[in-house]
Amino acid sequence: MHDIFRGTTVIPVVTIARAADAVPLATALRRGGLGVIEVTLRTPEAISAIEEIARHLPSVVVGAGTVLTDADARRAREAGARFLVSPGLTPDVAAAGLASELPYLPGVVTPSEIMQARDLGLSLLKFFPAMPAGGPAALRAYAQVFAGLAFCPTGGVTAENAGEFLALPNVPMVGGGWMAPPDAIEAGDWARIERLAREAAAITPSRPH
Repeated sequence: MHDIFRGTTVIPVVTIARAADAVPLATALRRGGLGVIEVTLRTPEAISAIEEIARHLPSVVVGAGTVLTDADARRAREAGARFLVSPGLTPDVAAAGLASELPYLPGVVTPSEIMQARDLGLSLLKFFPAMPAGGPAALRAYAQVFAGLAFCPTGGVTAENAGEFLALPNVPMVGGGWMAPPDAIEAGDWARIERLAREAAAITPSRPH
């Protein structure tokens, strides 16, 4: 887990409708300085997209997001995913994530879910949906209660508020899709995505204005 995410502060969370877009998209993100990418399992070609990135861009760490079932976890691992992310925490998906022997980030919101994840031995959790669930204020409160746990907030995280999340002691990284907008992927505007990725990679911790 630490080897994969060390030095990573922003993870692009991308939805790929065409597997043919996977390699040029990942290349643009990597050139912009974002080498850890989460591909959501929200399209029929998502698994193929993960396979393409894993095969052709070994320098990119590709993971699978929106893992909802144990079958999702198995297929993602077989495709070459190097980490797994789920939007919530259920016994079956958690068991599959842990059995995969890949870094696994379950989605949590409530204190009870956080405690369940901690009891499973998980220390890096996805806080989702971050902004609707309280944003930086919620995670600031959790830092006082859940020592030793870290969070990757996603869901409503943007270029404008990412720095505020990263300023928190329990947030080493954030996830979001603003650097890979759907219209840019659809148009194959890789130069725009590379520019947005470079801007995202340069985001530093900041206090709210």
